[in-house]
Amino acid sequence: MSTESTQFSQLTRLAFDVWKAGVAAVDSALLVMNAVHFESSDGILSVAGNQYPIAGIRRIEVVGAGKAGAGMASGLEESLRELPPFVQKSGWINVPADCVRSLSWIQVHPARPAGLNEPTDAGIIGSREIIRRVHSLNPADLCIVLISGGGSALLCLPADGLTLADKLKVTRLLASSGAPIQELNLVRTQLSGIKGGRLAAACNSKIVETLVISDVEGDPLHFIASGPTVPTELQSLEAMRILRTRCHEREIPESVTRFLAAQALNPPQSIQRFCDSKQIRNTIIGNNRTAVQAAENNARSIGCQMIDLNLFPRTGIASENGAHVASQLTSLRADLNPGMKRGAVHAPQLLCAVGGGEATVQLSTSGPIGRGGRNQEFVLSAIAHRPNPADWNGIVLLSGGTDGEDGPTDAAGAFADENVVRRMAELRLDPFAFLQRNDAYTFFEQTGGLLKTGPTHTNVMDLQVLLIER
Repeated sequence: MSTESTQFSQLTRLAFDVWKAGVAAVDSALLVMNAVHFESSDGILSVAGNQYPIAGIRRIEVVGAGKAGAGMASGLEESLRELPPFVQKSGWINVPADCVRSLSWIQVHPARPAGLNEPTDAGIIGSREIIRRVHSLNPADLCIVLISGGGSALLCLPADGLTLADKLKVTRLLASSGAPIQELNLVRTQLSGIKGGRLAAACNSKIVETLVISDVEGDPLHFIASGPTVPTELQSLEAMRILRTRCHEREIPESVTRFLAAQALNPPQSIQRFCDSKQIRNTIIGNNRTAVQAAENNARSIGCQMIDLNLFPRTGIASENGAHVASQLTSLRADLNPGMKRGAVHAPQLLCAVGGGEATVQLSTSGPIGRGGRNQEFVLSAIAHRPNPADWNGIVLLSGGTDGEDGPTDAAGAFADENVVRRMAELRLDPFAFLQRNDAYTFFEQTGGLLKTGPTHTNVMDLQVLLIER
């Protein structure tokens, strides 16, 4: 939990334990080890169910990107530990700087600073190296691609004629407008030299196996890390429509407008055409539902009665979602208790709801912007709409990013309980004022409600836990 505070109620600790159980279930190394096996007795390498006689493979190249990249690479090295020495192995994975670790033969490259979810020059260097490596493969070699959330920023290679500054400006414009990840990734794909199947198109191996840990609602393969091995159609006009809908025309870089217009008038060769002769397979090995189910199972194991009331919207605006949850808390304890008779001798004493998904933050346009992220803003909004400390007696609401990051901060998210709300009252803080300037981090820094975990080496969107003591 927050490293600045050590005083937590037992109920708050239980909520954190439930949340941690969900994150543990999507441990990236274990997910890969469950998907990749080598049987030395029969010389068969199995990758997500596909079987390859190892005698026919001379080289395996592992590339990829994402917040879970180092963990996935570690799991893959373990899975391939007993490969015969005649198989050459090498690899390169782009990760955030605070996720770098030393591995045996896969190079883990810091492609952006910690807490800055944007493309950088270091990301471009790493992406060029990935393209170089897959292009150097022979048809009979095996390419394994490891993809996880955050890969869109970490796999950065602007299309010819565009610059990093162009892509940065577009990304910032869309993010500040509240554009959902689907729109953001569609636009980024159109401006990229590696996304939207372009990595697969550049690969000279005939076999491309991609293992994916999903951080996008519904697990659409072409949106996760912007689908580097998922051939997609050019959508230049749709990208331009999104930009013009979300941004002022004068804000869009002229080079981007010209590039998209030129692609629409004279489309380049189809990416699919370069991939038709290859066996390209993308397999989801972990997602948000995996984490939610594990958290629910943990809650049941400690005696909680689960409530499934669509309490946590899976998408939407974080502050609106927090207000929605706050509006439900008054009645939950007394009225929303399905299957339990009041006064029952053996009735569970804890109610629990677990939710997952990923909301967006709508940034203020009326003043300076503070620090925070969608999870912190969600919990702050719940407090703002329920500011009486007594109303939080026996209630804990916790929300955190499964990757250990929440916006450009060092926190995974935040939690609300009676102690946090009481400190707010003692300090005479106005939660709505912090909400208005998107400054949830400062609020929770002062009240002791920050959830800090450090990098978790996985990423399946966010996980929320509500515990209510009867």
